[in-house]
Amino acid sequence: MARKKVSVIGAGFVGSTTAQRIVERDLADVVLFDIVEGMPQGKALDMAEAAPVEGYDAKIIGTNDYADTKNSDLVVVTAGLPRKPGMTREDLLLKNAEIVGSVVEQVAAHSPNAILVVVSNPLDAMTHLAWKKSGFKPNKVIGMAGVLDSARYRTFIAMELGISVKDVQAMVLGGHGDTMVPVPQYSTVSGIPITELISAERIEAINQRTINGGAEIVKLLKTGSAYYATSSAVLDMVQSILRDENRILPCCVHLQGEYGINDIYCGVPVQLDHTGVAKIIELKLGDKELGMLKNSAESVRANVAVFSA
Repeated sequence: MARKKVSVIGAGFVGSTTAQRIVERDLADVVLFDIVEGMPQGKALDMAEAAPVEGYDAKIIGTNDYADTKNSDLVVVTAGLPRKPGMTREDLLLKNAEIVGSVVEQVAAHSPNAILVVVSNPLDAMTHLAWKKSGFKPNKVIGMAGVLDSARYRTFIAMELGISVKDVQAMVLGGHGDTMVPVPQYSTVSGIPITELISAERIEAINQRTINGGAEIVKLLKTGSAYYATSSAVLDMVQSILRDENRILPCCVHLQGEYGINDIYCGVPVQLDHTGVAKIIELKLGDKELGMLKNSAESVRANVAVFSA
């Protein structure tokens, strides 16, 4: 049986770490693309030389030619400018819309049957743009946001309680930014809602740290943004799709009436299988959370309107 083919567009920290995680788990052969000559080739060769030690047989090549990405089963788009200290994801909007738009046109031309996983910021708007530019069905264009945001939420919950992260599940909805919606009633420790274990005041503090999770890392690094947890979150989605695992994960997807939101990309729980989005899960939300989710979706819509004008 032929191994699956994944192309990762953008060989910066997020892209190269994503490529490394995919080959180390033997999920697929990987093509690492970047416009910088020599950089993806060098990183790919370095990873290939790690294979005998790490024990994986997945092949990886680096390239500056989109032709090498032809007939990919899945394409991860990480291309774009990273955030700098003090810069919001929205500050990146117009520049990254130009970059992501041109990338997706090339990807769609070379891999018309691929599933797209978008990681570029501002995430929700870039995923909506990728759907428009690709001409793909919406179930095949998915943004990575909720898995990362939920991982941050799970980390902070575990820190607060002094427990293993393995027992923590959490749900974060909405856009990947200041309007994201952590949902405590759907966040649990071994099935116990965190509202039974943590005070309302502390939950609110954890919610705020989750919302500012990316900015906290940007401020500490000073010259870049997060990539270890980001690439791990991408891997969760890629594995569920390539291995047809049917996992339920929070992802940025095209909503068409779900949660009372129409024709915009926003983060909600979905079932991921070999087709991409197999099913959108509608949770019962309180008026507060539902209002916050709708507000988040409208924030995405406003961003989309900027580059659609």
